[in-house]
Parts: sequence; C-alpha cells; structure tokens
Amino acid sequence: MPAVFVLIWSTGFIVARYGMPHAPSFKFLVMRYALSIACFMLWIVLARVEWPSGRRQWLHLAVTGMFMHAGYLGGVWAAVKLGMGSGLSALIVGLQPVLTALWLAATGSKILRRQWLGLVLGFIGLVMVVSRKFGTGGEANWLNMSLIVGALFSITIGTLYQKRFVTSCDVRTANTVQLGAALLVTLPLAALESEAIRWHPELLGAIAWSALALTLGGSSLLYLLIQKGAAASVTSLMYLVPPVTALMAWILFAEPITLTTVVGTLLTALGVALVVRQPKLT
Repeated sequence: MPAVFVLIWSTGFIVARYGMPHAPSFKFLVMRYALSIACFMLWIVLARVEWPSGRRQWLHLAVTGMFMHAGYLGGVWAAVKLGMGSGLSALIVGLQPVLTALWLAATGSKILRRQWLGLVLGFIGLVMVVSRKFGTGGEANWLNMSLIVGALFSITIGTLYQKRFVTSCDVRTANTVQLGAALLVTLPLAALESEAIRWHPELLGAIAWSALALTLGGSSLLYLLIQKGAAASVTSLMYLVPPVTALMAWILFAEPITLTTVVGTLLTALGVALVVRQPKLT
C-alpha cells in the first residue's frame, strides 16, 4: 500500500497544474469535495457501513479534515494558481517528515546524528532550488511561498493529530466526515473568488482524477496507513515524490530542470531519506 499511495500522491501536483488555468482554486476544491462526498455516500449506503460513534470522534475527524484536506489542499492549489510550479510545490510539502522530526525533537524525542545530517541536507537542497526560482520573473514569491509552507504545516499537524486522537473506524465514513468539514471551511473562501469557472476537458479530467483517484484512493490509503501504524512506511517513500513530480512536470508542462534544481532536489531527497530511514534490527 505505501508504494501505491506514493504513486497516486505524486499526481496531485500535476492535476493542480491541469485544473488551475480553468478555475479558481477554492471553487475547484469545492467541486472536488462535493463529488468525493457523493461517491463515498453511495459506497457507504451500498455497503451498509457504520458511522463513527460518539461526538468526540466526529469532532476529531472534523479537525483532521480541516487540516489534511482544507488546509493542505487549499494551500497547494492556491500556490499553484499563483504561479508556483508542480515540482517546487511537491519539493516543499515533501519536507513533511523533516518537519515531523523537528517536532519530535522539540517534544523530547531523541534525534540521531544521521537524522540531524538529513535535516541539514534537506534544508540546503531546498534553499538551492528556491533561490533559483525566487524574485522577479520567478515562480516563487512571498505570497505563494507562504501558502505552500502553510500547506506543509497543515498536513503535518493533521497527520500527528489523527494518529494521536482518531480511533480506528471505517475509512469511508471517516473520509466523508473529514471532507464534509473541509467543504464547510472552503465554501466561504470559494464565495469570495470572482473568477468564473471555464468548463474545459482538462478541468473535467482534473476534477474526476482528484475526486476518484486522489481522494477516494490516495486519502483513503493514507488514513488506513496511519491507523495501521504504517505511517513510517509512507514517509520512507515520500522523498521520491518531488523528483517524480519534477520529471512529470518537465514532460507535461516543460517546467525547466536545471543542474541546480537536480542537485538541490537530490540533496533534499537524501536528507528526507536519512531522517525517515528505520534503523536495522540486529
């Protein structure tokens, strides 16, 4: 499941590039959430799945939905809408394991020398890539950088919160509650967007893939992996997402890949790999 999840997850940044020229970011996400909820509801009715029990569980699921869907996706989609490329956005939010390690260090967990080296390498690699894309004419600016960093913090907080507070329940009903909370948060933001939706085959394809593959597939797999304690297996492969996304963006959108970008991305990937690598048991 971790390998399949990472492959699906990598396409999310590509889908954002396909959909954003034809719709504002939050209106796109409202359509994605609504379609996903409709599909899950049909699945729940046909399978006669039980809903989570207790108000506290619903509240915890709603909180994770606001962070892991509304906050994370809202930040990524808005950053891409404002000109950030798929490769750079994937690289930044791909630092989630590094941010998690820093949080664990701040809360008293022991961080190995190898992991500290990974933190340094990941930061150096990110600075190398961002420095080439920042400034006049570049794809990075203070606004979209703030949005993508907000998305990084949101997915990290949501993952830690879900692991700590959400008890095991059916993935279909859990995702529906999470998406419902994300929809409620996103609707007011979508109402503020003045840009009209332009119905285009690329937009329709992006919405369908976002709802069916990314939400029903990717988010469900992430929920299951966290609940089964396999989050480490996911993060151990997450460092592959930025280079794969950068390659796909180069093929599909002609996003430039310079030597500095390659070296910086590889350094970041190596840094994340050092952070999340599990020690060998003897």
